[in-house]
Amino acid sequence: MAYVITQNCCKDASCVPVCPVDCIRPAEGGLESASTEMLYIDPESCIDCGACFEECPVGAIFYEEDLPGELQRFKELNAAYFERHPLEPASIPVAASRARIEPGSLRVAIVGSGPAACYAAGELIGVDGVEINLFERLPTPFGLIRAGVAPDHQHTKSVVDMFERVFTNPRFASHFNVEVGRTINHDELLAHHHAVIYAVGAATSRRLGIEGEDLIGHHAAAEFVGWYNGHPDHAAHRFDLSGERAVIVGNGNVALDVARVLLTDRTALAATDIAQHTLDALADSAIREVVILARRDIGHAAFSAGEFLALGHLDGVDVIIDSADLPADDEHDVVETSFKLAIAHEYAQRSPTPGNKRVVFRFGVTPLAILGADRAEGLEIAGARGTEVIETPLILRSIGNRGLPVSGLPYDEDSGTVPNESGRVTDGAPVPGTYVTGWIKRGPRGVIGTNRLCAEETVTQLWADFEAGLLTRDIESRESLDTLLAGRGAEPVGWSGWRAIDAAERDRGVQAARPRVKFVSVEEMLSAGLRG
Repeated sequence: MAYVITQNCCKDASCVPVCPVDCIRPAEGGLESASTEMLYIDPESCIDCGACFEECPVGAIFYEEDLPGELQRFKELNAAYFERHPLEPASIPVAASRARIEPGSLRVAIVGSGPAACYAAGELIGVDGVEINLFERLPTPFGLIRAGVAPDHQHTKSVVDMFERVFTNPRFASHFNVEVGRTINHDELLAHHHAVIYAVGAATSRRLGIEGEDLIGHHAAAEFVGWYNGHPDHAAHRFDLSGERAVIVGNGNVALDVARVLLTDRTALAATDIAQHTLDALADSAIREVVILARRDIGHAAFSAGEFLALGHLDGVDVIIDSADLPADDEHDVVETSFKLAIAHEYAQRSPTPGNKRVVFRFGVTPLAILGADRAEGLEIAGARGTEVIETPLILRSIGNRGLPVSGLPYDEDSGTVPNESGRVTDGAPVPGTYVTGWIKRGPRGVIGTNRLCAEETVTQLWADFEAGLLTRDIESRESLDTLLAGRGAEPVGWSGWRAIDAAERDRGVQAARPRVKFVSVEEMLSAGLRG
């Protein structure tokens, strides 16, 4: 018997070093391990010790005899990976342990509080003597783990538990509800810190570039995600759910998340932490079909095999794919692509159930224009079947994000990132004491755990500069920083404040038999947080 890694895998890779027989792959050092969608356990080598099960931060690992029915196929996927990639000894470089440094010799500011920021903080705070100040514009931490992960993926959100030891370290200070670039600028951060790491993500959605995309009824999928996750920037948005069909342009995991939220039974969603206003709106939703459009064939599908498989287990929902849109033969070298194709053929052979809702996949189609007078009424597309119009009042684009310029830093307009070399910001030459990690560094790709490798790379550059004496200079005190923020009228929320918000949300959830009922306005959050 063996353990099996399943759908929720975050690729954090914390399971890899604890395995006593080295049977979890891929295990390359650096960002190369981003070459697969998830990690895998070799069933022939696993000794059933359970070390990986205990270590996994998101509950993605199961003993094969305990696999729920909807996860049984992952046993096949884990085995298939090793059929194509026979297990060989891993050559993972052992991370060098760093000796204690002189207190006060390295204070780092981290801007952002999502997974990229948290992993960077974890890398640094483990060295005795390092001091960290973290800044986040919202009163709540964890970025897209809180505001991006779908509400029906509660296990994935549990990754935040592993960051608590970082946030509670006495050498670490949280400054939530403080916006860098507005309350405090880059030069002022450098005046109070030896180094600054920006982990600010990619905050804007790419546009379609077609006629009619400014019509009412067309939105970025990220806005819809923020709406159902209770993000304060999006809580007041309104989406037209009066039609029977919605269309999503793009076919990544976000597109599948949105489709599930639109079609999942309200009773099932009521057991999650979905925003209450979304739950109320979905109660009156008329949507019974979601069409997901992909420009390319399934061999280039951006969604993961695990999420694609899970879609077929939604109660009361059929997955519709025309077999004519699929290649007959599997000519792909990547095991996950082969797995997606096999699943797609299975979906194509299923007979729809009368009365069920539907997720319809269309591959190889290009959006031409959004049609309508004052608001969206349909989407014109072109594909192998010619030109056609899909009638719908709700069109969501999910074609990727891009980072925004960061005040005081160089910016690459083409990539939507801050120019850098392995995380060290460059503007012709290295910018002193300034680093990036996460999507603002590499672009919007990868999963939660990808940020761990990304942060390790960035922090390695920071340590190299520290050891070369490039970060040695006099800086202002922490007390001076507090005085500056107070003078700007800031009301920073610390870790105890976040814990007060967290506790209040969970208490509200208990009353509603839900994991939590989120505050969706900054004012509500501050009312709970500043008391903490």
